[in-house]
Amino acid sequence: MSSSLPGTTTVQPGRIRIIKEASNPAQKEGPVVYWMFRDQRVKDNWALIHAVDQANKMNVPVAVAFNLFDRFKGAGARQLGFMLRGLKQLQSALQISLQIPFFLFQGEAVETIPTFLQQCEASLLVTDFTPLREIRKCKEDICKRASDSVSIHEVDAHNVVPVWEASSKLEYSAKTLRGKINKLLPSYLIDFPTLHPPTKRWDSLPPPIDWERLIEDNMKKGEEVPELDWCEPGESAAMEILKGGKDGFLTKRIKVYATDRNNPLKPRALSGLSPYLHFGQISAQRCAFEARNVRKVCPQSVDAFLEELIVRRELADNFCYYQPHYDSLMGAWEWARKTLMDHASDKRQHLYTREQLEKAQTADPLWNASQLEMVHYGKMHGFMRMYWAKKILEWTNGPEEALEIAIYLNDKFEMDGRDPNGYVGCMWSICGVHDQGWKERPIFGKIRYMNYEGCKRKFDVNGYISYVKRLVSEAKKRKADPALCSKEKKLRA
Repeated sequence: MSSSLPGTTTVQPGRIRIIKEASNPAQKEGPVVYWMFRDQRVKDNWALIHAVDQANKMNVPVAVAFNLFDRFKGAGARQLGFMLRGLKQLQSALQISLQIPFFLFQGEAVETIPTFLQQCEASLLVTDFTPLREIRKCKEDICKRASDSVSIHEVDAHNVVPVWEASSKLEYSAKTLRGKINKLLPSYLIDFPTLHPPTKRWDSLPPPIDWERLIEDNMKKGEEVPELDWCEPGESAAMEILKGGKDGFLTKRIKVYATDRNNPLKPRALSGLSPYLHFGQISAQRCAFEARNVRKVCPQSVDAFLEELIVRRELADNFCYYQPHYDSLMGAWEWARKTLMDHASDKRQHLYTREQLEKAQTADPLWNASQLEMVHYGKMHGFMRMYWAKKILEWTNGPEEALEIAIYLNDKFEMDGRDPNGYVGCMWSICGVHDQGWKERPIFGKIRYMNYEGCKRKFDVNGYISYVKRLVSEAKKRKADPALCSKEKKLRA
């Protein structure tokens, strides 16, 4: 059972939950440990702010701990390389700007984190929030394993409005959540306080981290899905994407967001922030705060961006938090399950295996292009993600298989895979989550239908296919040029 933190704090109390209260506090208070998982940044991080705040109140030091799981949920070199290079920068920034040590552990967090708490005689563990079941289960186990002298606080540093504050239940759609979030935005969409070094320093140095070897080892493990060169990791790179002078989203590109964001041939209309938001290298609240500051220039585009950034993202967290079956047919509403099962045995014009789909070996050149964009570029345009997933439903043996394949491919190749947004995107496309029933038809039942002809009416399909062919060709050239690959790796290091 969790409860909110009483009393005054730099962080709004509603953002913090006590998930374990020390039942036998030590006579002398020990240090604070922030177990960082989802929000991998120094700036604009409510969990880190809370950890430092509590350490200063108790006059104890604070440390950041990160546990590197063995290829969490099948992450490849693409995702691991981006994350680890970002963490390397984070370790340096923590030490230089805040004099806070960074401890890196490898293995199972349920073992490493309680052991570290015991070794440093910590009195408080602060964690950031994720709705994914693997980490929630891990936190439950850590609560059981941690000493009775340790309290554990969970801070939602990812959402603008904390998921448990926005709603206490599973919401049906964006329409039912939007009003609740908008009502709370004046309280939560605020600027961040300046974070200063804690008053008491950690009295020993953390073990040195051989980043080069660590990155190399993980690149070998996940080499089937290689790194990308277009996406530079880290907080500074994220802020450059948001509002850099050269090609920042808010400074140079947001004006066309409202009109062009659903056109796959105009990817520059999109923010490009999804990998940074997924790994927590930038705060959604910072993005929203800065966007709101330029609303006078292009109100329609800013409003559309804030709808996606806040309402739609937080709707995904709401779904994964309150629906335990967030990645299976069991998580669909009853009407959707019934209509899908009523049509599960309908005859399919084409049937493809997972391997054929992964290799883009279908009779649909538009679908193949979207799959190849994801495989080689690590990012599929949002509009195409809907079409892509719906065709998988049309070409497999039933909704369960379709959903399993869509999630597998999305998690494997997307930079922002293994994320609530990805699971909800697949569930929306295949299972009608956050949608309504439509005209009944074969295979889809009452699930919203999309087809090739509809895409042709929306955008230049042949132009998109040609665009992806160029992307793939350029990616293959870079991969075949060892000198260029070496140069790119040095730039990312």
